[in-house]
Amino acid sequence: MYITLTDVVVLLAAFVVIAQFWHIRAITETANRYLAAFCEERGLQLLSVARFKTRIGMHRGKPDWHTIFEFEFSGNGEDKYNGKLIMKGKQAVDVDMPAYRID
Repeated sequence: MYITLTDVVVLLAAFVVIAQFWHIRAITETANRYLAAFCEERGLQLLSVARFKTRIGMHRGKPDWHTIFEFEFSGNGEDKYNGKLIMKGKQAVDVDMPAYRID
């Protein structure tokens, strides 16, 4: 049994897709941990986190994923507010939150 160039290319492509899937999952897990700590520090309740947008871009001179997460939080347990977290690779770059009520 011989391995052809087509076989090698298909295996390589499958490997790249799987590796990128794992990398995006790692970014999502990092964002969840970051937002949990962020809200804990400020006395907020983190309600939900969702990946909003993912695209490829340059980060520290190499291609990496630029991801925007939307999250919901509460300051008093009754109201709900939406915020955004911007990640470049596994690094949190910016958190955008509206003014919120606390009790």
